[in-house]
Amino acid sequence: MKESSVLENSVMAIAAREESVSRWDDLADRVLAGEMLAAEEAVAVLECPDEQLLDLLAAVYRVRRQWFGNRVQLYFLMNAKSGLCPEDCGYCSQSKSSQAEIPRYNLLSREELLEGARVAAERQARTYCIVISARGPNEREMQAVTSIVPEIKARHHLKICACLGLLTPEQAYRLKECGVDRVNHNLNTSDSYYGEICTTHSFADRVATLQAVRDAGLEMCSGGIVGMGERRRDVVDMAIALRDLGVQSIPVNFLNPIEGTPLAGSNDLNPRYCLKVLAMFRLVNPDREIRIAGGRELHLGSLQALGLYAANSIFVGDYLTTTGQSPEADYQMIREMGFEIGAAEEAGQRSH
Repeated sequence: MKESSVLENSVMAIAAREESVSRWDDLADRVLAGEMLAAEEAVAVLECPDEQLLDLLAAVYRVRRQWFGNRVQLYFLMNAKSGLCPEDCGYCSQSKSSQAEIPRYNLLSREELLEGARVAAERQARTYCIVISARGPNEREMQAVTSIVPEIKARHHLKICACLGLLTPEQAYRLKECGVDRVNHNLNTSDSYYGEICTTHSFADRVATLQAVRDAGLEMCSGGIVGMGERRRDVVDMAIALRDLGVQSIPVNFLNPIEGTPLAGSNDLNPRYCLKVLAMFRLVNPDREIRIAGGRELHLGSLQALGLYAANSIFVGDYLTTTGQSPEADYQMIREMGFEIGAAEEAGQRSH
């Protein structure tokens, strides 16, 4: 009886494993065939049982490999203006509602921005991201950015992503004309949940900025933050909204609950759920650049490398007001996974 019971359990385990593999492979097959994931299917990805996580990642990797091979794109962030922001975003250490102990300074000098670009190129970054904390850029800040971008591109041949807050159509066109390649403006969460994290501007305001960026002929970079108390359906709705807008590059952040911010102390994330989030974003936006952004080291921990089976991009170095792991650790992680740092020109072609 004991041997029979063991055999039955083994057969059942094999059958369950085959069903798991088939389920996620079928989903990947449909995505590879051009089908769009429905919202309910995307929620099911987030609810994937932990014992099926490796099967899910294996299926999702097939989708990632189709458009991006084994290449990983590196981005470098420069916090060009820190703190002093009049918005009340609850997650942000730079907002007016934050008491976090962070550096606060106005726009960096030309020399400092050029030095940041040099470091970005040295670290093999594809894109140099210039970020300011503000509701939107004032004229002095616009002039500083539009004048420095041509010089950075001439010296270091980097792509430039500008993150300057809410933009008017005229400001978006000026950024396009000076050589900015892409503008970042995150949706951050779903339309229905947005009022829970910010009251000084709306989800619609953010969408309007992305539409102005798109109309100016710039690439759109937009993603969100997971772990702010939202429902799983909110994460899915955000991913679908990004798909519907046609966003080319999607940074997925995991909340770093910084002391002094309204969301300090929040922590309902675990590494396995974070991997499921990345998998869902890949299946909803199969041919778009998916970047593991802020909170990677904190929430994925020793499972960071597995995130590359879904995502094809990471930031190298520090974030805006929090530190990342060393560039050398990132290079080692990429190398040990059998991936390679991607060439800028190839990545630009693959992400469309």
